[in-house]
Amino acid sequence: MLTTRFVTGAPNWIDVTTPDLDGATSFYGDLLGWRFRSAGPEAGGYGFFQRDGRTVAGGARTGPEQGPPTWTVYFRSEDAQATADTAEQAHGGVLLPPTDVMGEGRMAVLADRAGVPFGIWQPGRTVGVDAANEPGALCWVELYTRDVAAAAAFYHRVLGLETYGVSFPGGTYTCLGPAGAGEDAMFGGVVPLADAPAGAREEAYWLPYFEVEDPDAVAGRAERLGGQVRTPPTTVDGVGRMATLTDPYGARFAVIRNASAQS
Repeated sequence: MLTTRFVTGAPNWIDVTTPDLDGATSFYGDLLGWRFRSAGPEAGGYGFFQRDGRTVAGGARTGPEQGPPTWTVYFRSEDAQATADTAEQAHGGVLLPPTDVMGEGRMAVLADRAGVPFGIWQPGRTVGVDAANEPGALCWVELYTRDVAAAAAFYHRVLGLETYGVSFPGGTYTCLGPAGAGEDAMFGGVVPLADAPAGAREEAYWLPYFEVEDPDAVAGRAERLGGQVRTPPTTVDGVGRMATLTDPYGARFAVIRNASAQS
């Protein structure tokens, strides 16, 4: 379970880059009840999405030369430079080298062996997001990749993550969790890219899930607001009801009402 008791290797931050921050603010505000607060002029336009006064994500305006609109998942690191070095040694890459962020922490953007970007956050004054695993907040992450075994080995070496096979109707799902924390601390999964909404035609990517009370209503509202439904709301026994979406600019994300919240 994803919580704000962040341990090494667990997701502790998430942000979206978009060509239209005002438009994204309006979209996610109407969809998930978020409000945007600027981090100040010195932050270069970066700011925080908040729900009920608590930060649930970050956001920034970017140009086309900085890549397509996307959600980036950040994982806690005790030493950003050491983690970046290990990623390179494991045949990944460093897209943005470790950088101090105004005393709030140190961040870097890395790439795994398949080229999938992900972030690392070494806490300073800011440990991570203020809310997790509740309506409007991050509750799960999934990596869609062509080689599940290679990805599991990479993230084990770089972040210390462990995998667990969980049986579901139709097969086995590969779950991810922090080293030594056990299955109760699982926060994500690794999925064959062929099982993604567009199949293996697209590049590998990380997909964040946000908890919502009514995935059907959220999916319908996303379309009315200019987003797209990639996978319509579907119920998975013992897991919950979920849908995969994009915002109006193409950034991919998913929403879910966990089975534990449906009792």
